[in-house]
Amino acid sequence: MTTLTLLQARTIADAALAAARQAGYPPMAVVVLDASGHLKVALREDGASMFRVDVATGKTWAAIGMGAASRVLAQRAKDNPNFFVTLAATAKGRFLPQTGAVLIKDGAGAVLGGVGASGGTGDEDEAICIAGVQAAGLANG
Repeated sequence: MTTLTLLQARTIADAALAAARQAGYPPMAVVVLDASGHLKVALREDGASMFRVDVATGKTWAAIGMGAASRVLAQRAKDNPNFFVTLAATAKGRFLPQTGAVLIKDGAGAVLGGVGASGGTGDEDEAICIAGVQAAGLANG
């Protein structure tokens, strides 16, 4: 099984923040987790609030745990709120089904991890995550 390397994770995070700067988004945090939900990289830009890393981690942790981008999870949460409240409680608050995180996949479609961002709108957060994954030559989901 292929694993997410530190170099890949750093490339993703750095490219995501570069995309945020290019787009003129507010100060961001980007978190990259491996397929088991363990931290590979966390970056918080100057001026990003103290909650940004935690929010980005929660989005990413949810995406990896459920095997879907956080945008999909946000919609599922609207359709089945009791289940998602239970998931959040089970995860001790680490589970955030909000737009802004995507899965990181290899060329064969295997999940290597996930990347999440916080600081802009959900759409902005998601866009920089996708840019980071693409910069590393990987696929997102």
